This record gives sequence, C-alpha cells and structure tokens, in this order.
Amino acid sequence: MPVLRRALRGGTRREPPGGIVTYAPDRLHEEVAYIAYHFHWSRNEILDLEHPDRRRYVTNIATFVNRANAASATET
Repeated sequence: MPVLRRALRGGTRREPPGGIVTYAPDRLHEEVAYIAYHFHWSRNEILDLEHPDRRRYVTNIATFVNRANAASATET
C-alpha cells in the first residue's frame, strides 16, 4: 500500500497530495475583481464558478481587452 499511496500522491513527499491543495487567495481576488469589472457579475456569482470556468473567463476577457487595445492603437 505505501507504494500505491506514493504513486497516487505524485511520487514524492515534496509534491502536494492529489494536486492543488489550495488556491492563492490573492490570485482568487484578482480573478474575481477582473471578471466583476468587465462583466458586472456579483462576487457570489463568480465564486460559484468552477475553477477551470473562472480561468476561462479571465483568459477570454484578456483576449477581448487585448484585441480592443490593438484596434484602438491602429486607429490613431
């Protein structure tokens, strides 16, 4: 069993068991603020999202913002 447990936990004692154990609170606050600013959703609506969905929204918003900035830079 110890070999199986070690394999399931990433193989070494240096790695957290089972992947992500915690999510940095500062990073979470940044994501919530970023989505709330652009989409005007409530904090609870954003926190109800699954982590991958929230990250996808952050990535998509960044893409939209970058496109808008590039378009406005070429207009001037």
